[in-house]
Amino acid sequence: MKNICYLVAGCLIIFLPFSTPAFQLQEGQDCITCHTLKKKEARDIIERVAPGYKVVDIKSSPVKGAWQIDVQKGEKHGAVHLDFSKKYLVAFQPVPQKVAFSKIPLGDAIIVGNATAKKKLIVFTDPDCPYCKELHKVINQILAKRDDLVFYLILNPLPVHPEAYKKSQTILCTKSLAILDDAFSGKGVPEPTCSADAVERNKTLSKTLNFNSTPTIVRQDGVVLSGFLPEGEFLNWIDKK
Repeated sequence: MKNICYLVAGCLIIFLPFSTPAFQLQEGQDCITCHTLKKKEARDIIERVAPGYKVVDIKSSPVKGAWQIDVQKGEKHGAVHLDFSKKYLVAFQPVPQKVAFSKIPLGDAIIVGNATAKKKLIVFTDPDCPYCKELHKVINQILAKRDDLVFYLILNPLPVHPEAYKKSQTILCTKSLAILDDAFSGKGVPEPTCSADAVERNKTLSKTLNFNSTPTIVRQDGVVLSGFLPEGEFLNWIDKK
């Protein structure tokens, strides 16, 4: 059987031509303890779908039911996510390594953190994206400890999340941080009360920058990070450690 690949909202979803029986979890059981992925097995999978990339690390994915496989090829770094059944491999499209930070318009951004902070980051995000939800939690955790950072959130709802468009529209209509937090925590939000012009401008901007997946973060020096990092690693990246 041949591999079948679909490009969905900036993510390459690869259906692998073999199957492993799924494991039925007991309530409260930690998924990662019930499944194993050896490094050799991960290397074999990556070699088939991305020749030349080496496996750097294997860890639990931020989304339940999957591993995160960190990969590297020369100066290129990335991550793919393999579900516990070992049938589905999700790899985000590459994004530009660097962009002109000062040329990204921020008129439609939601400002989170100290607006006068000198250290600035731009986050292209989607309220229904699982990795974006995790990143939003991390951002709030960081801002509870540091006042030298400001995040400019540019809402870019992906087509794969049909309800995210109206949620983004409502957030941009109100500019409410409470509604922003509600949306990212999975709570209901009011219907939008303004046009969708700001959402459309954000989507056009994302397309212009070739940012086809979320989250995508731009540091003030223009370096781009695609995907989610835990708090410690994210702070190291922010502080260039």
